[in-house]
Amino acid sequence: MANTAGRATDRPPWLTLPVPEEPALNRMKALLDQGRLHTVCESADCPNIGECFGNKTCTFMILGSHCTRNCRFCAVPHGSPAAVDPNEPQLLAATARQLGLQHVVITSVTRDDLADGGAGQFAAAIGAVRAQLPKAGIEVLIPDFKGSMPALEIVLQANPDILNHNIETVPRLYPVVRPQAGYSRSLALITRTSQAGILPKSGLMLGLGEKIAEAVAVMKDLHQCGCKMLTLGQYLSPSPAHLPVKEYIHPDVFTELAQTAQKIGFRQVNAGPLVRSSYHAGYSLAELIQA
Repeated sequence: MANTAGRATDRPPWLTLPVPEEPALNRMKALLDQGRLHTVCESADCPNIGECFGNKTCTFMILGSHCTRNCRFCAVPHGSPAAVDPNEPQLLAATARQLGLQHVVITSVTRDDLADGGAGQFAAAIGAVRAQLPKAGIEVLIPDFKGSMPALEIVLQANPDILNHNIETVPRLYPVVRPQAGYSRSLALITRTSQAGILPKSGLMLGLGEKIAEAVAVMKDLHQCGCKMLTLGQYLSPSPAHLPVKEYIHPDVFTELAQTAQKIGFRQVNAGPLVRSSYHAGYSLAELIQA
């Protein structure tokens, strides 16, 4: 399914989703607007937004709506970031309580303009959720903080149940896919998370031109760093201005990769064309605990 320009064509049927129910979307958007909150579900054009919003779940995105980086795979807007809202953690926690969430997932735009990269706001959000929903699981999906270990320690000391940091792609493609990040930097973050006794999680996008052997090598690197949970999903280009899809990966390949990951030693794997970092996150944690 690729043409001579190296761009995949003919989006396959397994990526077809039902049209989201507009009333469910509007109810969630209205609730989020009340708290002046953003979600990565909306900002990153997640294909699962209809399912998740319909089930009254979301992934909160703190620290504004604009990212200081401009990764060519990501739909989150790039531009001048907003001032940090000191009320955001409490508003987020109140909204999570109103939704009755049993597992709260918090991510952010990348804020390279801040001295701590936004780590303090993550810690404040974790604390606010703990106070208002003491029985809820808390998962954070964090940027790399430009490799700052002191910033990472701020988040680790807030004691989330899961710390997710996506490796995203194979090392060979980093200069194109993640030019402002570093493969070894991300692995060091995951290693420190494991050493701190926090459950590490990471994820890969497939279809950017990586080879299967390269993806398996990354999985082995992640496991060696102590990563216990893994997501594998299909990259979908947000617009013609973003990186093109090089290949649509068949669902059977995702199944085979999930089996390979389990053999490598991952305790929980969620793999499939429509899987994203936080997709069914609460179920994934429950599955790991019961294993």
